[in-house]
Amino acid sequence: MKKNSLPNAPVMLRRQSFLDTVRKNWLLLIMLLPAVLYVVVFNYLPMSGIILSFKQFNYRDGIFGSPWNGLDNFRFLILSGKLSALTRATLLYNFGFIVVNTILEVAVAVFINEISCKWFKKCFQSFIFLPYFISWVVAAAIVQALFSYEYGVINKLIELFGAKRLNINTTASVWPTLLIVLNAWKMVGYGSVVYLSAITGIDPGLYEAAELDGANKWQQIFHITVPSLLSTIIIMTLLAVGRIFRGDFGMFYQLIGNNGVLLRKTDILDTYIYRSMLGNSQLGMTAAAGFYQSVLCFVTIMVVNALVKWIEPDYSLF
Repeated sequence: MKKNSLPNAPVMLRRQSFLDTVRKNWLLLIMLLPAVLYVVVFNYLPMSGIILSFKQFNYRDGIFGSPWNGLDNFRFLILSGKLSALTRATLLYNFGFIVVNTILEVAVAVFINEISCKWFKKCFQSFIFLPYFISWVVAAAIVQALFSYEYGVINKLIELFGAKRLNINTTASVWPTLLIVLNAWKMVGYGSVVYLSAITGIDPGLYEAAELDGANKWQQIFHITVPSLLSTIIIMTLLAVGRIFRGDFGMFYQLIGNNGVLLRKTDILDTYIYRSMLGNSQLGMTAAAGFYQSVLCFVTIMVVNALVKWIEPDYSLF
């Protein structure tokens, strides 16, 4: 009897340990429950909609009752002839956003950390954080007001320096740069908070030792602060890479809209799919496009994480 019961002992101990943990931390688990429910309801349950990518959806039969149609929905993307160009544009825009924003976020975090005046530090942090709460609808109105061909402040300044006025509604070449600048303006303040919190966790003794050795502020930043932020930078970059094939639909659509002159430089997968669905309300095609983007994002983050793990295992996500 004792011999037969021995193999089950570890299982019973693990079960008892788990129940003890639940009893001791039941209040914390209840506090965690809303977040868990949110993730399950809005992140995991919608995954069942992937099957729409392989179905001819109709409202009468619903998601699970609609007939299967194989890979027909993916022909919408392939036969359009724009799949490679749209994928490349989405990738390049997001790559630009990640590189520029990461550099500026680290720079802003370091700058805020070095400010000694408390009231100026708080004002600057609030000022740079404010654009994150401005919707792209309002941001688009601000851009149109600033770059108005007749009354815009930017065009007044351009004309003051003897150059010709710029009509951003007909000049597609300026939009790649403008979109990167606008995205940085809106997101850098929010992203710098993560790096600022990481900086506060650096051992102050390192700076004291460097100062005793004669290192100035710039040397302390480049030899202590930035290397200490490397792991955070890599993790945040990996998380951003997970959405590198998903464009910010709100930004692109509110700023560009359906301006055909600008679309050749600014069209991405998200906006093209949306415009296509307006004339063809096939949910299966929309699901296929979303599934295509998700697969690309998954493959990308797996490849990048594998490279990071190969170079420095401690910095990988998993």
